[in-house]
Amino acid sequence: MPESTVPPDRVRPDHLRRAIAGMEGARDATDLFASGHPDMDAWLGGGLARGRMHEIHGDAADEAGAAMTFAALLAARADRGANALLWLRSDTAERRSGRLYAPGLAELGIDPARLVLGVVEDDTALLRSALDGARCGGLGAIILECWDNPRLFDLTASRRLVLAAEASGVTILLLRIAGVPTANAADTRWRIRAAPSTPLPANAPGPPVFLVELLRRRAGTPGGPWALEWNRDDRIFRAPALPGSLVRLPAGRSLASSPVVRLRRTG
Repeated sequence: MPESTVPPDRVRPDHLRRAIAGMEGARDATDLFASGHPDMDAWLGGGLARGRMHEIHGDAADEAGAAMTFAALLAARADRGANALLWLRSDTAERRSGRLYAPGLAELGIDPARLVLGVVEDDTALLRSALDGARCGGLGAIILECWDNPRLFDLTASRRLVLAAEASGVTILLLRIAGVPTANAADTRWRIRAAPSTPLPANAPGPPVFLVELLRRRAGTPGGPWALEWNRDDRIFRAPALPGSLVRLPAGRSLASSPVVRLRRTG
């Protein structure tokens, strides 16, 4: 695949509506999608609910790569087939996270051609675009990327998003980076951290591994943490091949330098 990034086109909400206008379709918003990790799926009663909003936290800026990668993979699991995945971010998020890297997506088993990327000027446009996307039943999933604690994404705004998602069956992944949890209507809330992976032959980077903790669940109790390894061939999460190799690091020490496949920054 050519060494190129996903085009970071700026879009206005009206342009976004036209871009996805042909994707409308009815969905059953009550079914579940499994991660593939047996222990976590059993705790969730079979998996996560489609047509709902799930919040993904990277508590610190140096965990942005792990949180973004996990969100992309979970979006791939939520999709029923070859539907488009909509990734929405603001100009601020584009500057702080860097552009999405198309070959990195392909390496994870996600076709970059399926990604519709919307970069908007501010949080107001971000929320408006998310509502437009959530009403489009032809999307596979929406990743809504926020940094810090946008004041606009309060309980009322998140309820509007959830109502639209429930009506269309589109799953929303609210990606929160370097922010603190706040009250919203998300079905679940997760903390994502990078974890060491098992190197492949010739010391090549192994499959990405995440330490995943369920912080909040509307229909049940919190749980975890679980270690999840991504299997790109089967497109599922699983327990790491060598569970004993996963260790906790002391508080304050970053795992960002571990050999985890990430959505790469570009210059």
